[in-house]
Amino acid sequence: MERPWPLTGRDDELRRVAAAIRPGGAGIVVAGPAGVGKTRLAREALAGPRGRGTTVLWAHGSAAARPYPLGAFAGVLDIPSGDAAETIGRALEQLAQRQPLVLAVDDAHLLDEHSAIVLHRLVVRRLAPVVVTLRTGEPAPDTVTSLWKDDHLPRLDLTPLDVSETSGLVARVLGGPVDSASAQRLWALTEGSPLFLRHLLAGEVAAGRFGPTTGIWRWTREFAISPELTDLLEREIGALPAGVQDVVDMVALAEPVTVPTLCALTSPADIEQAEGRGLVRTDGLVARLAHPLYGEVRRSVMGTLRARRLRAQVAQTLDAEPDPIPRAVLTLDSDLPPDPALFLAAAEAATRMYDLPLAERLARAAASTGDPGARLVHAAALSWLSRGQEADTILTELVGSAPDPGTCAMVELHRAGNLLWTIASPTEARRALAAAEATGEAVLHVATMSLALAAAVGDLTPVLDRGPALLRTDLPDDLARILVASAVSAAAAVTGERGLLDEAAVVGGLAVDRVPTGIPGFGLADLQVLGHRLAGEPDVAEARARLMRAASADLPGPARLMGLVVVGHAALAAGRVGDALVSLREAWAGLAESGHEFRFRCRTLLATALGQAGLADQAAPLLAEIAAGQHPAYQLLLPDDLLARAWGAAAEGATTEALGHAVAAADLARESGEPAYEVLAWQTAVQLGGAPAALPRLTDLSGRSPRAAVARDHARAWVDGDGDRLLDIADAWARLGDLVAAGDAAAQAADLHRRRGRQGSALSAAALAERLAVRSGACTPALAVAARPLPLTAREREIAVLAARGLSNKEIAEHLTVSVRTVEGHLYRAGRKLGVSDRAAMTDIVGVE
Repeated sequence: MERPWPLTGRDDELRRVAAAIRPGGAGIVVAGPAGVGKTRLAREALAGPRGRGTTVLWAHGSAAARPYPLGAFAGVLDIPSGDAAETIGRALEQLAQRQPLVLAVDDAHLLDEHSAIVLHRLVVRRLAPVVVTLRTGEPAPDTVTSLWKDDHLPRLDLTPLDVSETSGLVARVLGGPVDSASAQRLWALTEGSPLFLRHLLAGEVAAGRFGPTTGIWRWTREFAISPELTDLLEREIGALPAGVQDVVDMVALAEPVTVPTLCALTSPADIEQAEGRGLVRTDGLVARLAHPLYGEVRRSVMGTLRARRLRAQVAQTLDAEPDPIPRAVLTLDSDLPPDPALFLAAAEAATRMYDLPLAERLARAAASTGDPGARLVHAAALSWLSRGQEADTILTELVGSAPDPGTCAMVELHRAGNLLWTIASPTEARRALAAAEATGEAVLHVATMSLALAAAVGDLTPVLDRGPALLRTDLPDDLARILVASAVSAAAAVTGERGLLDEAAVVGGLAVDRVPTGIPGFGLADLQVLGHRLAGEPDVAEARARLMRAASADLPGPARLMGLVVVGHAALAAGRVGDALVSLREAWAGLAESGHEFRFRCRTLLATALGQAGLADQAAPLLAEIAAGQHPAYQLLLPDDLLARAWGAAAEGATTEALGHAVAAADLARESGEPAYEVLAWQTAVQLGGAPAALPRLTDLSGRSPRAAVARDHARAWVDGDGDRLLDIADAWARLGDLVAAGDAAAQAADLHRRRGRQGSALSAAALAERLAVRSGACTPALAVAARPLPLTAREREIAVLAARGLSNKEIAEHLTVSVRTVEGHLYRAGRKLGVSDRAAMTDIVGVE
């Protein structure tokens, strides 16, 4: 990682320093903690005066030079020996002769007395502007502190970078975007210190632990502190007396540690000393390390036996109620005897928090005794971590050794879920479900799993027949409630049963003030977003998505990625393509190489967003995967795959093919009994220019939802050639929350007005379409026509675009199912109208990059 580190997030501060050192200025004091970038800011500001011919001199305070008079100016000034007054006077004379001059004094808190006096007199006499840097929290000479206390110089306190500034800086250094979790972790570890950030990131990139995945930089392996950063931090921590070291190490292993616990295990005097040295900070209740990297250093150099002993001491002071996780984790890594019951309770708590890596680790420890309940929890965690074969091995063994039919039924049900969603084997999943049902036990659990499997494979009849009643039954646990809520949400989403959709959300635990208590809750949330997306209620979809995102944003493992998929889906529902791409690209970076079932949902949604954004090349590999096959648990959502292919073809300029995919999606939805999906598919067809074919069915479906009514009006206005009405439709789509459809309606209005010679109306409509496109981030065929109107028919333009993209006449003919001669004729006429005779010239005119 050899790229230079830019100065990021300091624009205002840089302007203040630059203004303070202009000719006639007195200067400025820049203060801040170690590593915050004080010297870097000063150097950046001083580049301006140096470029204008001003002399810039640097004096450096240091512990090594402090014992010597004028030690900070050694090598800068020629100072003869003599008494203090004479030496200081000669130093000031030499500085006065260097005009024009700017003096920079780095680490002024370490200045010797004589150097501090020279600095003070230079400022008071206004001999030259100065930039003074000093570390906060360190004692400084009185003559230095008087510079701002007596109002000789303004003081600028430099604070660490925030999360967004850290992310921006790393992205600039690495030359690409950084995923939000990695950026958050970089900031949390470094607390915004550019110095620590540079050392940490350099070590991780060099070790191959931090790298790009599908174009997004992220941690790909667990980080390890580098020797260089360890040395830097050890110098800052300094040598520790034994008692202080105990305080720091206990906090490093178990933070936050309550102050009473720390007092009981160490001594108040040592705690006060650790706090006084800036190693530990407390609020009177709990103690934490003063900087996260101190803990990384101490843990990396601490011996294994010492660490296990200290963890045991802290663990024995903790109460397992109400949160068993802290005590369980410390116990597991200590020299205390294993506590399987504690480990199991903590594993279940971690599962409810969506922390699957921790849940799996704790459940594995609990299952070491062979307890069937612990092994079942372990298998569930493995399944949700996409380790389906490992989970099935455990579950198969449990079936064979189940002590009673009830246990056997529950194990078979877990097998059924693992086989369908994780291993993608629906036939085997049905067999496991039948085996569970044959036991005659766990009747409600069997019923809920039966409906979940039926909904997943698109069999809506049993879900609609039995789901509402089961939804209103007193179900045995949260998992059963989430499963039945998911099944009913799926059926309600695609059929447009709005009341049932809301009822299912409440039963599943997805409400204004709570989220579901298990990983299947992310599937429920996605189906809820789908239902409100299809109905035309993106604001409700976004509210549901935000809940899941907030609950999973800071977690390791798949939960965070699933939360990103759900929030990306909600942004797509609102027509905010740019926002959807941010979340879905980041999720894809983590899911692309995994076997996780949400990978398939992310793939479809990301391909759709890329297509709507006009990014055909980026969408192409995803669309090829979609065409090659789908996950069997997403049969219900196959219309979304066809719509993704429609938008992908549209991005390539193949509007006939795109329209064909949209119509195919509508036909599939109608055959499958999914009228809400059918509405979206016909709406897409209208946006792609297929209003005549869409109007009859949209008229039939218009009473089903707000989306259906506006889609029908959109189709009618297009068929009637009513440009003014299309502008009204654009406003209706915007109010409904679909910015992409709004932009397309405005663009179609612009095209109609232009073709009828109404240039003023066409320009106004095109301007509206452009504003909507900026808001949405979309680049659709309709928007392209409005932005770059050409004297071509729709077919001539389509063929010209395909030719500009490099397709041969034969390939274009195969795309459009026409003869090569027909393609040649359209290309000839397009060339005549555009005044060009070759494809290269046509490329610039039609706007293909």
